[in-house]
Amino acid sequence: MRITSVTPEDIRFPTSRNLDGSDAMNPAPDYSLTYVVLGTDEGTEGHGFTFTIGRGNELCVAAVNSLAHLVLDLDVDEAFAEPAATWRRIVGDSQLRWLGPEKGVIHLAGAALVNALWDLRARQLGKPLWKLLSDLSPEQLVDCVDFRHLQDVLDRDAALDLLRKAEPARAERERELQRSGIPAYTTSAGWLGYPEEEVRRRVRAGLEEGWRHFKLKVGRELEDDRRRVATVREEIGPDGVLMLDANQVWEVPVAIEWVNAVADFSPLWIEEPTSPDDVRGHARIAEGIAPVGVATGEHVHNRVMFKQFLEAGAMAYCQLDACRLGGVNEAIAVILLARRFDVPICPHAGGVGLSEYVQHLAMFDHVAVSGARDDRLVEYVDHLHEHFVDPVRVEGARYLPPARAGYSAELDAASRRAYRFPEGSAWRAR
Repeated sequence: MRITSVTPEDIRFPTSRNLDGSDAMNPAPDYSLTYVVLGTDEGTEGHGFTFTIGRGNELCVAAVNSLAHLVLDLDVDEAFAEPAATWRRIVGDSQLRWLGPEKGVIHLAGAALVNALWDLRARQLGKPLWKLLSDLSPEQLVDCVDFRHLQDVLDRDAALDLLRKAEPARAERERELQRSGIPAYTTSAGWLGYPEEEVRRRVRAGLEEGWRHFKLKVGRELEDDRRRVATVREEIGPDGVLMLDANQVWEVPVAIEWVNAVADFSPLWIEEPTSPDDVRGHARIAEGIAPVGVATGEHVHNRVMFKQFLEAGAMAYCQLDACRLGGVNEAIAVILLARRFDVPICPHAGGVGLSEYVQHLAMFDHVAVSGARDDRLVEYVDHLHEHFVDPVRVEGARYLPPARAGYSAELDAASRRAYRFPEGSAWRAR
């Protein structure tokens, strides 16, 4: 099977109308996808995307066009015979790499292509991605990873050792996954733009649906945050689990002061308390707010940054993003790093299509890497799943494993037409 076409599309959903997704740094996002379809000479397609929040999505589309020559005419079997080399080829173009390296718009575009390539491979083999990864041998899995700049903390042999220790129990963990899925938490009740009564209404509805883990956006005004945090704690009771997310808005001393000011409501974590690049700042915050944990990762660019956060003790919960990283290969590297430092994988999914993606990564982690499940939480946002051909299935606040072959990335054709920017009917109507 050979790739014969690369078609990127600018897909945007006008979520800013109702302030869905609003937070302290992003008050009115339009959830958007740089969407890629890989065509082949056998007719099978690979679908992938990267996530943005509106303006600038056209830059990612242009970046995909700049990278497209790296996958055109690629033989799929040959690509996966040396998957780490294929990954380096896509994300490491010597001229485009100057614009990163391995960060920013170019890395996002590379993620869209890499994810589409893995979707194509999973379709070719007739497996959902989590199952494809979980069936790979330890040797095949480490062949997917670029260990450059990681080897002072995790080299190929150490990664093999971690995977071989987890291998004997894979079958039982897979049966357990099929029976009861993996735990989730909801962010849909706590967007910062929602008035307090709307938060209360949504929390109550969530409780009725079986949710026990709720995340609330914070960072606007301290007294307002205390009132909103108190509202959620009152609704979920002492046994409910509360998480907070500041979306990078604070300076380090302010973060410590602010979190300690709401610590009496017993939050499990504070997410992105300061700049996502500030490793030492996160470490100081972690020390200053314990036992509240620091969760971060959705804006951490690459595996090398994750190495630093984990080694510094600056991250109690690893929130890798399936699009910010350079696709599946780099996600595998970060999952292995998190296992090396015994930090739970709790992927970021606050955006269109991210729940569809990260369920596969979290399930792979459970079956083939960490062997853990109940100390992991996967974010769930109840927005826009109806536009996907294979949407997530969540029952009783648990993700159920997808059975359809692929990476669950394919958008419905009618939705692609309606939300293509700017000519789609949803945007013309606006």
